[in-house]
Amino acid sequence: MIEVRGIRKRFGALQVLDGVDLMIRPGRVTALVGPNGAGKTTLIKCVLGLAFPDSGSITVDGAPATPDGRYRSTIGYMPQIARFPENLSAIDLFSMMRDLRGAAARDEELIESLGLGEHLDKPLRVLSGGTRQKVNAALAFLFAPSVLILDEPTSGLDPQSSGIVKDKILAERAKGRTCVLTSHVMTELEDLADDIAFLVEGRIRFSGAVNMLKRVTRQLSLERAIAQVMAGGLAA
Repeated sequence: MIEVRGIRKRFGALQVLDGVDLMIRPGRVTALVGPNGAGKTTLIKCVLGLAFPDSGSITVDGAPATPDGRYRSTIGYMPQIARFPENLSAIDLFSMMRDLRGAAARDEELIESLGLGEHLDKPLRVLSGGTRQKVNAALAFLFAPSVLILDEPTSGLDPQSSGIVKDKILAERAKGRTCVLTSHVMTELEDLADDIAFLVEGRIRFSGAVNMLKRVTRQLSLERAIAQVMAGGLAA
């Protein structure tokens, strides 16, 4: 579970997050959505300890998000674009992360299912964008984290690999894992999301179950429901 209370974050004169309150429920997939510049990336960075809020609090699995970063041991993170050391191979990267985290790899399912075996010894710099994204996905799940934060997890993947990653997300949800994801692909959100947190101009405009959002907007599809919230319309 992730609990965000009263988070505010300003960059210079720009108020990026303005009193965000959000409860990410355990054992569910929550989609964080909103227009460009809404504050989604900043909120994720605050949860990950990559940015520090000006006020408010964040807890992850009951542990406060403190600057020492120890709470992050329960989090698996998949950025939209991963920046890997170019001289390392994928197997070197996995080994380095095991050393840094002080934990043995416990979930190598995606390494096999995404066909990474033949690429493990190659320098990361020679891998295609899609293969690097597969490495990115495998690394996020490698330590069987209780919390997953996935930023556009299927971006750059072929349809087969995209399906494998989505099936993995659903399998982890079935095990009780907490997952937060962002995506601009509405069909992906329809397939995966249990809950929606809609962020606009640094504030939560809607937070709740997908079915509830459809009901209050009187729309049958998630895409149209989200479009109506973006237009500022929630049915009474």
